[in-house]
Amino acid sequence: MDIAAALKETVASRKEAILNTFSHLHANPEISWKEVETTRYLEARARRLGLRVTTFEDCTGLVAEWGEGKPVVGLRTDIDALWQIVDGEWRANHSCGHDAHMTMVLEAVESLIAAGFQPKGTLKILFQPAEEKGNGALKLVEKGMVDDIEYLFGVHLRPVQEMKDGFAGPAIYNGAAMFIEGEIKGTAAHGARPHLGVNVIEVASAIVNGLADIHINPVVPATVKMTMLQAGGESYNIIPDYATFALDLRAQTNQAMEELVAGVNRVVQGAAAMYGAAIKLTPGSSMVAAEVDEEAKQLMAQAIVDTLGADKLGEAPVTPGAEDFHHYTVSRPAIKATMLALGCDLTPGLHHPEMTFNREALVSGVEILARVVVRTFDKLSK
Repeated sequence: MDIAAALKETVASRKEAILNTFSHLHANPEISWKEVETTRYLEARARRLGLRVTTFEDCTGLVAEWGEGKPVVGLRTDIDALWQIVDGEWRANHSCGHDAHMTMVLEAVESLIAAGFQPKGTLKILFQPAEEKGNGALKLVEKGMVDDIEYLFGVHLRPVQEMKDGFAGPAIYNGAAMFIEGEIKGTAAHGARPHLGVNVIEVASAIVNGLADIHINPVVPATVKMTMLQAGGESYNIIPDYATFALDLRAQTNQAMEELVAGVNRVVQGAAAMYGAAIKLTPGSSMVAAEVDEEAKQLMAQAIVDTLGADKLGEAPVTPGAEDFHHYTVSRPAIKATMLALGCDLTPGLHHPEMTFNREALVSGVEILARVVVRTFDKLSK
């Protein structure tokens, strides 16, 4: 029996183990840059499989390697959870599916080993921290962990609105996202003499109104909005002279994001000049729009067909949600990358505190990822 034929039987036999891995990870979420126990668990699992493991003194996450030399094929999973209110209390919560992503990547490697696969080169597995902060991928880029990777594959559960249960897509066209923090300094005055002050709330209102007038190509989805504003104190009779705010920018292409940022700068400079206020903008984290490689996408499509059948190959979703996976390809353009879009009846939606999905889909995801690894090494060895 060749490896392709052996995989389906191997993965099916590991169904209980796959679900147990998920249950453990789901029950032990940790937020970005604090995934300490998660890192230890993944390291222990990787070492038991005989993989070479690299950990880092200055951050969580790890990289595991199997095989020797070139070519190098990569699998990547995010490992952090969100911090949100669940059942009335703040806690870490895996409502974005990273517990599922870790499960599928880890179990794909274990299934490949169990099926007797041996990479003709090196399989590099990235257990990446802090995806939710938008800068975990950049940390691994900074450490040189992806410099030798030729093909890189990721995975993300898709909400039911984007992909039906039992279907999978060969790519995810995520949009770009950027967060900007702002500070407004005005002039305090008595509430009865507003003409003597500069009211920072009025300045912020001018910014909000100006943001609505930023226009780019209407065929490219893009939005910019103020998502946080804090101004004034406990005294209601004082013209407030200090405010902080935050902006959320989204665009389906990296070019559109550049146009949004330019528009924000024009609006803010105009509001500052109109009111005589001082406004400072500080860029926060940002995530680039997807740049999908067609060869990697085709390899993923073939793996989906091999696993689910041609009738379950879905269209690659175009989504406004951002994903820091795409920093790898923008930072290192030689990498050929794509993400598996796994349908799994995910409701009510990603980041909802009560997000749920069909856990049986994990088994299919494991097989698809294992098969795309096999297909990619076969392609590179010819």
